[in-house]
Amino acid sequence: MDLRLVAIENPANLNVIVGQSHFVKTVEDLHEALVNAVPGIQFGLAFCEASGDCLIRHTGTEPALETLAVRNAEAMGAGHSFVVFLGNAFPINVLPAIRSAVEVCNVFCATANPLQVVIAESAQGRGILGVIDGASPKGVEDEGGISWRKSFLRKIGYKL
Repeated sequence: MDLRLVAIENPANLNVIVGQSHFVKTVEDLHEALVNAVPGIQFGLAFCEASGDCLIRHTGTEPALETLAVRNAEAMGAGHSFVVFLGNAFPINVLPAIRSAVEVCNVFCATANPLQVVIAESAQGRGILGVIDGASPKGVEDEGGISWRKSFLRKIGYKL
């Protein structure tokens, strides 16, 4: 078995979601989940089929995001994995809908940080072991950090 890191190409620091599913129906179900979660959403989705034709299936509402999702799915090449790039929405707006799709097994990450996917490769194929999301901590928040966090969450409307 070989291990490799695949850096997710994300030139505009978009929010990206990487997950694992188990059925080709994922493409249509996640498309429906995303458009129902955020009216007018812009996204691109790619899914790596792991049996049959083993194609990268794709859909979206924004062609450039769809192309970006396909390129990253090709780079990962991990069976039954999916990649979603969001244009005008945030993961917090769509994760419940994604997780509710019956064929979704796992969501590895949802981030706009630099992202690397840890891939294992055997003679059979490739799989995702995990992700490296952003940078390592540089310390522990102090009272000023706590105050900033609480203020920020209220400013953007996620806490009252």
